[in-house]
Amino acid sequence: MADDGSGSDITIPSFLMFKHDADKVKDEVMQGNVVQIEMTWALPSPDDRVEYDLWTTPTEFASKDILSKFHEVAKALGDHAYFTPHMFIYDGTKNGCNGAGKNQCYTLCTNNGRYCALDPDNDLDAGISGADVVAESLRRLCIWKHYGEKDGIGSEWWDYVNHFMDHCQTSTSFTDKKCIDGAISSAKIDGGRIGQCMSDSGGLESDSTNSVLQDEIEFQQKRGIVILPSAYVNESIIRGSLNVNNVFGAICAGYLEGTKPDICETCSECPDRLTCASTGKCTVSASKSGGNGVSYHTFLTFMFMTFCGFAGFGIYQYRKTQMEMREQVRGILAEYMPLEDQEGGNNDFNPAIDFARRGGESLIQ
Repeated sequence: MADDGSGSDITIPSFLMFKHDADKVKDEVMQGNVVQIEMTWALPSPDDRVEYDLWTTPTEFASKDILSKFHEVAKALGDHAYFTPHMFIYDGTKNGCNGAGKNQCYTLCTNNGRYCALDPDNDLDAGISGADVVAESLRRLCIWKHYGEKDGIGSEWWDYVNHFMDHCQTSTSFTDKKCIDGAISSAKIDGGRIGQCMSDSGGLESDSTNSVLQDEIEFQQKRGIVILPSAYVNESIIRGSLNVNNVFGAICAGYLEGTKPDICETCSECPDRLTCASTGKCTVSASKSGGNGVSYHTFLTFMFMTFCGFAGFGIYQYRKTQMEMREQVRGILAEYMPLEDQEGGNNDFNPAIDFARRGGESLIQ
């Protein structure tokens, strides 16, 4: 679109359709019907193992939900999937923080301005600094290198991250050595091994490159990461919100035909995929309801209770009617019974008494 007065062009996203498909859509629109079209992307499915990545930072909260829950899914997928966590690091050299051989960006960077992160609390003099975020990022990358890179599951990495989020994600505990050591110990990680990895890669204090952080910067530039968090499955980005259901569904869609693991066959259509992956089965209520209705069992129970209610009401009405009829007949008997004692005990035939004795009794029955 040409200049609209703001001084800049406007780009409108669009996509093409085959004419025979577009004609059908136009016909429906011309008839006044609402048309909904879904645009989806197919995932590459090269083999029987899916590779998936997650880009985040230690202070990025949008990914907290999936980080706290996806461990069970990762374990359930086993060697059928390979996970790689990535930490987003700003290139300080490219952004002028390493100018003149010294740190030009104050507490945002390490290695004399080479590796930087945003200050999460926007206070350069207090709280968590950007350099603290870089240090925690390096620690998590080293933990993965030694405890997750081999199998692509990394149970210890997940345990450390979750313990850290639960106990150390505050301005006073983020850099507290005791809290960090507690998270490392809780995850059964060798702290000395991780410290050695951080030092051997180049450390954080010297005016030199850190090989682990440098690899992350080069890879994120190659991948073109600009949004956090970002998740990729078989090198294709996942669109929409990042939650357990979406990521698990994308992973299961990335297998070559006929190679899906059993957990995908069992849980990919289950509304609560986290519970399904944890237990190995989808509950009846979840599998039958499709996430939008009621389960088959609940429907039958409702119908049975409704039937019982109508049946009980019908029985009540029947008994009430019978009782009212009996009361009417008793009233008739009460009016005619004194006729037996009239005229000094006369035993001649009396039609009213005979009706009361025979007809009335038959009505009561």
